[in-house]
Amino acid sequence: MGVHVHEHCLKMARREDGTPWWSAFPEPSSSPVKITWSEVARLLQDRDQSRPREFLLVDTRRTDCIGGIIQGSLNIPAHSFYLMRAMLYDLCKQAGIKRIVFYCGSSNGRGPRCAAWMQDYINSVSDGSGSGYESDSGCSAEMTTQVMVGGIRGWVKAYGGEMMEGYDEKTWEHPKPDEETR
Repeated sequence: MGVHVHEHCLKMARREDGTPWWSAFPEPSSSPVKITWSEVARLLQDRDQSRPREFLLVDTRRTDCIGGIIQGSLNIPAHSFYLMRAMLYDLCKQAGIKRIVFYCGSSNGRGPRCAAWMQDYINSVSDGSGSGYESDSGCSAEMTTQVMVGGIRGWVKAYGGEMMEGYDEKTWEHPKPDEETR
């Protein structure tokens, strides 16, 4: 049984030649670790304000990035993410970020894909020291990626506008479908 996809969503997820936007980039080989929205909420609530944050939230939504974002998130649309991996890695390394948590509308496509691309990049440049995260290759990495299960939709169902910036309740009364089908 197929999933119903609105025509405008299908158009946004495809390039002019009809292929999915992600087909222009290599297939990721890592399998990102999942984190629940309640664990993300704990990270935000338990954060020691006197110390730099050791995690980063990345929202990979593009034109459907409406209704707000989780507090402190950086919006890097999935469609341009692959080309930004090295820059994000360098920024995170300089800032002491140990964990990068990705999400999108439902974390069924863009968020997991970007997390996997980022983990592939981390694995390729890792010196094997750090967080104790074990990659698919068995190496430890100084940084790790995770995907927030349920995406922003799951967050809003659980918390409403709590710990969000730009929260718009009306947007979430009748949310638009995700931009991506995979």
